[in-house]
Amino acid sequence: MSSPGNRGRRLHRAPSGIGMGRLLLVVLLAGAAPGGSRAFYLPGLAPVSFCEAGKETSNCKSLIELFVNRLDSVESVLPYEYDAFDFCQDLEEKRPSENLGQVLFGERIASSPYKFSFNHEETCMKACVKSYDPRNESEKKKLAFLKKGMQLNYQHHWIIDNMPVTWCYDVEDGQKYCNPGFPMGCFVTPSGRAKDACNINSEFNKKNTFYLFNHVDITITYHSAKDENWPGARLVTARLEPKSYKHTDEDQLRCEGSPMEIPGEFTKKLKLIYTYSVKFEENNNIKWASRWDYILESMPHTNIQWFSIMNSLVIVLFLSGMVAMILLRTLHKDIARYNQIDLAEDAQEEFGWKLVHGDVFRPPKKGMLLAVFLGQGTQIFIMTFITLFLACLGFLSPANRGALMTCAVVLWVLLGTPAGYVSAKMYKTFRGEKWKTNVLLTALLCPGSHQMYYMFGFLFLVFIILLITCSEATVLLCYFHLCAEDYHWWWRAFLTSSFTAIYLFIYAVHYFFSKLQITGTASTILYFGYTMIMVLIFFLFTGTIGFFACFWFVSKIYSVLKVD
Repeated sequence: MSSPGNRGRRLHRAPSGIGMGRLLLVVLLAGAAPGGSRAFYLPGLAPVSFCEAGKETSNCKSLIELFVNRLDSVESVLPYEYDAFDFCQDLEEKRPSENLGQVLFGERIASSPYKFSFNHEETCMKACVKSYDPRNESEKKKLAFLKKGMQLNYQHHWIIDNMPVTWCYDVEDGQKYCNPGFPMGCFVTPSGRAKDACNINSEFNKKNTFYLFNHVDITITYHSAKDENWPGARLVTARLEPKSYKHTDEDQLRCEGSPMEIPGEFTKKLKLIYTYSVKFEENNNIKWASRWDYILESMPHTNIQWFSIMNSLVIVLFLSGMVAMILLRTLHKDIARYNQIDLAEDAQEEFGWKLVHGDVFRPPKKGMLLAVFLGQGTQIFIMTFITLFLACLGFLSPANRGALMTCAVVLWVLLGTPAGYVSAKMYKTFRGEKWKTNVLLTALLCPGSHQMYYMFGFLFLVFIILLITCSEATVLLCYFHLCAEDYHWWWRAFLTSSFTAIYLFIYAVHYFFSKLQITGTASTILYFGYTMIMVLIFFLFTGTIGFFACFWFVSKIYSVLKVD
């Protein structure tokens, strides 16, 4: 079988494995700057040095181990551990130590039988052999589950030296895309429709047939230096290319020829032989501290996100100009007119927001619920800000798996104190008396925030834009209502900006039907369940921003007003 670059067709779009949840691993690489430009490592995340077999020292080892992570798919929200499928298993299976974030995210990393020595190339090496007999019910179920995984486009996630093994391929616009995962196989439907993974090779064309990627060509790039304090070499990239070969003799393997076909109907015995090849390349231009950058540089959607952010910045500047005009001109004139002590002016009939000065701080209806919302929103706001700030500085390094989630969970627990304070303070301002109920609701209302999209640099910019937009829009509308002598601003200030969550929900529904290929009742329920949690968190977060911006504005303008 020829390589995908020679006889295969280019993918028309990024494979369905690059979904919102799948991007979690990729976006962990953007920890340095808003564009994810240059990542750096902090002290404590020491590099591992490798050297050739026979030259090992206490600071340099030759064995390179390949670890496997869970498999997931955008067509199914349900992830599976590696050993759920009948792949090659490590006889001496071991799992690296796991932190809280890895446990919560379900990143159960395990060892694999793919092991090789540094700078020692291997060609068409056997990993394992799997046999299936249609008369054996257990083997029949294993093969059926394997085919289901290929049909739903489940993706492998492999790890070498604590960095993802990427699959790079050409997309339709001539650019190269690197995905931190690769499909376990592909399926050509009975009607002849081939899914994206099948488009990498023109020989994947038989109807109602599964093509298993049972071979991988692994390329490891390393960086070496002539330094007494730096023995050996350090790995900087790990790439692979999945291929499909039909091996006929496991004792005389030749990684070439026709692809490994699994018929849709399992009627006769089947033997699957898994193989791999590995080669090493030296590249001293790539530094170990920036070894994650090549993935980010091959992500075409980065430019699109910058374009969207620039559009948002223009809107923010326009909105800021409107608010500045109101605050510096209209509001200044209002205050000057209201504070005039001239008798002739006093004789004139007053109008506008001054008339409601006696009612503007009346407690709102359902003050208990509003106070609880504000307490929870404060907790979310502070947690989000600190987490994104630390991530942008590089403290939550991608090499330290689970650090992001661990940080968020710990902050969430610790910030229960300011959440309770804000909620209690506002409830007291509303002259509430059921403080015990207030405490319980503040602690239990909002559930914890499982999978979300993270791109630290972009996300922090969007966070600032959202903060400014919610604040200014709420202040603007609050002023208009006060000028109309409507003093019911408490809930309106919260709901004005929190209704952004409704847009988020509508977009999530649109994204589900127009972009995703999720199938199955369980996956659909999980998707919308997580969506509703995110919508609730976004509702509390944006509502709190708008409320306190309006609260500051109202307190400020009435504090400088002279009232008889």
